[in-house]
Parts: sequence; structure tokens; C-alpha cells
Amino acid sequence: MKPVRLGMVGGGSGAFIGAVHRIAARMDGRYELVAGALSSNPERAAESAAELGIRSYADFNEMAVAEAARDDGIEAVSIVTPNNMHAGPAIAFLNAGIHVICDKPLAATPEQAAAMREAVKNNKARFFLTHNYSAMPMVRVARAMVADGAIGDVRLVQAEYLQGWLADDTSNKQADWRTDPKQAGAGAIGDIGTHAWQLAEFVTGQTPESLSADLSSMVPGRPVDDDARIALRYASGAKGGIWASQVAVGQENGLSLRLFGTKGALEWHLRHPEELIYTPKDDAPRILTRAQDRSQSSRTPPGHPEGYLEGFANLYSDVAAVIRGDETVATRIPDIQSGLSGMAFIAACLASSKQDGAWVKVQT
Repeated sequence: MKPVRLGMVGGGSGAFIGAVHRIAARMDGRYELVAGALSSNPERAAESAAELGIRSYADFNEMAVAEAARDDGIEAVSIVTPNNMHAGPAIAFLNAGIHVICDKPLAATPEQAAAMREAVKNNKARFFLTHNYSAMPMVRVARAMVADGAIGDVRLVQAEYLQGWLADDTSNKQADWRTDPKQAGAGAIGDIGTHAWQLAEFVTGQTPESLSADLSSMVPGRPVDDDARIALRYASGAKGGIWASQVAVGQENGLSLRLFGTKGALEWHLRHPEELIYTPKDDAPRILTRAQDRSQSSRTPPGHPEGYLEGFANLYSDVAAVIRGDETVATRIPDIQSGLSGMAFIAACLASSKQDGAWVKVQT
């Protein structure tokens, strides 16, 4: 496959997630990074681009127009900015006919999300959202097992994402924008809660129809939520829950999913990403490994651990395949609808919490 010419918005020197996306994009040799608007500061953007040996732009609008006009211009762009800066670049590049690979959540506000939806609808360029955990092999195995009826009808869904790094009034580049409502839009529910929401939605194939949320700001003076307890109701009759917290002291990146059905149960934890616990009804638990992965999402033989970076790389490889005309993997890549679902989750949580946990419809 000819490498996809890739650009990047955000992700300059010192940025965590930009480096992650660049590693993932080059892991399978399916991309060539050639251009970027890597910072809103022109000097920093130029310095960062020089370090990477790529074309530099001081403005994403300028980049979209210029790259679309080049015979060797970018075919796709990766957007790795804070949440409030997703919509502008995404719309600009979609309008220029350039595919968009955007970090989650979709946007900072419902208005931005709606504008992005219209841009996707009105352009032929594709939009992809990087919910990387759904691309991990054993998560894809879990999804296939649920679809095949291995646990019967889903009755109970429990997703958790627990961190402790914001347990006090921490101030650094990563913490400052995530706790700024103007940049982040929401706190824990947007940053990590959307991951738990999408993971449960991806594996079960079901979206809750209503929820009841209790959002808290445990750190005094923090203007966004840092702990969220959410109850879920599904149209199928299933019940669920999400706990997303960034003040759970001692927790590093505790993402997990547990499903209980009429015929069995499944359990997956990010700290052991290559294991899926399957418990048939009235039988002993079984630990499944990547030897059971039929999605061809792996690079190494089972037992050679793959994890966080490889999840991103799986998404990037699938996106490259779609760009090159292979639609067989498209249904497992998060898209604009997945992003809109995450935004509906955030909106419903905020509305419910303001009403002391009243049940609120999820308007997907």
C-alpha cells in the first residue's frame, strides 16, 4: 500500500498526544508525515516542524488551502489539539477535501459538534475519531463474542475509568487545559468518561436511551467535574453504570469493562489488555488471549505484549486501508456518529447532574 501523505494540527514540541499519534501513524509504514501546523505560536510551530523535517504552517486554514492545491499535498490530517480546537481545523480540512483523523472527544460544545456533523455530511472527505481502546485486539474479540451470542442477551453493563493524577490542584500543561471549561468543555466525563461510554457502546452494540448522573468537583475551586457516577438504562431492558474519576488516588489508568448476559459474562481490564475473561453460565472462568483474535489486529505472536500505542496504530492502519479503498474494516473505526454519541453522553450527564440526578434522555 502506498503510504498516505499525512499532516498534523497541534502536537508540537512538548505535546504528549501528538507524539503518540505520530508513533502510531508510522508503526505499520502506512503514512508519511509531510506537513503540519503544530502550534498556534508561529515560532514554536516552525521549530517543531523543523525537528520533524516537514513543511510548516502558522495557521491551519492556510495549511488546508495550500495542501489541497499541491499535487503532493496531504491526503489526511491528524488533529491533536485541545477539545475546543477540534471543530475549526476539522471543518477547514473536510471542506478542502482532506480526510480528518481527530482525537476524542469530538468537540467542546454541542454547537461545535453540530457544525462538524454538517461538514461531514456536505463533503466527500471522511472523518475518523481516535477512540484507541476500541481498537485493542481483545476488545474486538469481546465485540465479536457479544455479536455471536456468546453471553446471550446483555443484562448488565459496567464500565470504569479511574485515574488519580488530578487528586489535588495540580498545575501543568496537561492538567491546565483539561480543567479549563473553555478548552475542555467538560472535565472527567469528557476526558475519560467518553472512553468508557464508547467502549461499552462499541462492544455491546447498544447505546443507552437515558441516564442519571452525579457529577462532582472534589478539588475545591475546580470549575469542571473530576468524579462522575452515572447510571444507564437501555431500550433492551439492560441496566448499566459508568464511574469516571480523576481523583481516585492510586489509580493510574484504570479502564475496565464488565458485561453480564443471560448465558455468560465478559471482563476486560486495560492493565491486562491481552486477556479477556469469559465465564459461561454455570461454568468456570476462561482466560482468552490474542490467540483468539480473528480481527488481525496484532503485529507480534501472542505472548509478546501489545498495548496502548498499538491500539492507536490499529486505528491508523484501518483508516489508511479505508482511504485506499478497503471498506471491509470501516465499521470498526469510530466515526462522526461515535463522536456525536459521546457529545450526547456529556450533554445528558451535565443536564442530569444539574437536576440532582434526574433521568435524562440521551439525544444521539
